[in-house]
Amino acid sequence: MTTRQDNAAKPRHSGAVKSATPATAVNGVSAPAADLSGDRFFDYKFKQPQLLALALTHSSLAYERNPERMPDPGSDNERLEFIGDAVLGLLVAEALYRRFPNLREGDLTRLRASLVSSRNLAQVAQRIELGPMLRMGRGEEHSGGQKKPALLANALEAVIAAMYLDGGLAPARDFVLRHIVEPAQTELETALDASGPFSGAVGDYKSALQERLQAIGAGQPKYVLTDQSGPDHRKRFRIEVRIAEGEGWKTLAEAEGTTKKLAQQEAAKLALGGVAAPTATRNAGKVAKHAAAEVTR
Repeated sequence: MTTRQDNAAKPRHSGAVKSATPATAVNGVSAPAADLSGDRFFDYKFKQPQLLALALTHSSLAYERNPERMPDPGSDNERLEFIGDAVLGLLVAEALYRRFPNLREGDLTRLRASLVSSRNLAQVAQRIELGPMLRMGRGEEHSGGQKKPALLANALEAVIAAMYLDGGLAPARDFVLRHIVEPAQTELETALDASGPFSGAVGDYKSALQERLQAIGAGQPKYVLTDQSGPDHRKRFRIEVRIAEGEGWKTLAEAEGTTKKLAQQEAAKLALGGVAAPTATRNAGKVAKHAAAEVTR
């Protein structure tokens, strides 16, 4: 189970942020002078914490403050998303280039697309518990905005942009490597085999587990909620993944997450480590067939 580091910034503001909050300009980017509880985001300390506040501010907050006016384009994190998308693409491309020196452009492109996909970024954001840090309007918050995949993926890109604008490529690179590239190392290696699980879709452990179980004739996995705890805004769910065995069920793995889907993915990831890959079985079958053919000649 992955948890947020203790030194992560926790600017948890509700939609009731004072509308009189003045704006300041940072590196040419307009940012609200937010009342932050700290100026650190994981291991990085911001020299200009307004950038961190801006990266964590959703557009719904600006709309809620002034519903009759078009909000200032610099009052939320959407412009930062634009920069973050480019910075993320560059840093992931660099990491893959260095880690896989024998890959051609096509394979590198496929792996990069998987890592920077909205689905994977949303899962990373859920894993580091980015949602509770976001500032958004009451309506968006009450509709579950802190858990919406698209919103989380966009916010993650915005935070990467904020790091880049505040401290250059070094802090952004450290964050991308630690939280996006390195956790997916095993998946990246697996994705290189076009006949294996994922086929370039990094982060979808449930599909990978299902494919592997089908390949060895083990049937469909079943995900069971066994426990949930915490207040409504900080729920944690425990999920077991099981397969049929005899007249009952066998538990392959269990995991926790801030959403049921995230807990299912974590459980599937753990289960993959304990399920034999079908490659060895297929190879053994080929060897047996070849030996039988030799005997009959």
